[in-house]
Amino acid sequence: MSQDTGIYIFCAIQTEKKQQFGAVTIEGVDHETFTIHYQDAAMVAAEVPMKIYHPKKDNLMMHQSTVSRVMEKSDTVLPISFGNVFHSEEDVKVLLENLYPQFEKLFPAIKGKIEVGLKVIGKSEWLESRVNENPEVEKMASNVKGKSEAAGYYERIQLGGMAQKLFASLQQEIKEDIFNPLDETAEASKANDPIGEKMLLNASFLVDREKEEAFDAVVNEAHDKWKDKVEFRYTGPWPAYNFVNIRLKVEEGA
Repeated sequence: MSQDTGIYIFCAIQTEKKQQFGAVTIEGVDHETFTIHYQDAAMVAAEVPMKIYHPKKDNLMMHQSTVSRVMEKSDTVLPISFGNVFHSEEDVKVLLENLYPQFEKLFPAIKGKIEVGLKVIGKSEWLESRVNENPEVEKMASNVKGKSEAAGYYERIQLGGMAQKLFASLQQEIKEDIFNPLDETAEASKANDPIGEKMLLNASFLVDREKEEAFDAVVNEAHDKWKDKVEFRYTGPWPAYNFVNIRLKVEEGA
């Protein structure tokens, strides 16, 4: 390997066989993928120019699409975050050796499983109607209306607090009616922080591939019930990003 090149790693898989997953295009140049091994663990990698890779859209898509290709051929995929480049294959082997105790526990835990994501966003008309249904909010809004900013300062604070309380109750409603039934069908679940003022649910689920159709059916049932009130953004399959925490750090002295 040239001194000007390094080893970019995409993910880890459980295999003892040398494998390739096609070429990846990084900043306009194709690079073949290959595996680097330690016992029954392997990193999917490519030899690339030794530099810092910024998380631009094209680079992120390259990383993501490569991991998706690996998932088509392997049922045990551990995700690695974007942008990790090592000086040599030997460095990657040292990393594998240090991570192997984690991998021994993680491989059986995620074997045959995928991650899917579900975001539920309230439709503006429905959210407004729920606000208008609340007599306290309606009364406070009437009090604030027409007042100067200074005169209505404390009423606006109270109105904001009421709106937050109402929104929290909507999030709880979505949790009970959508998240909980999906949680019962999934192997594991995680409720992430909502993004944006209209998001009512931002969740990730770890799903057994053999139960994927059953899980999809529960999602579809919830969608049919709520489609007039909210938007569903259902994504995946992904490797278990939200359920695997791999520290890419070679121990000192290794």
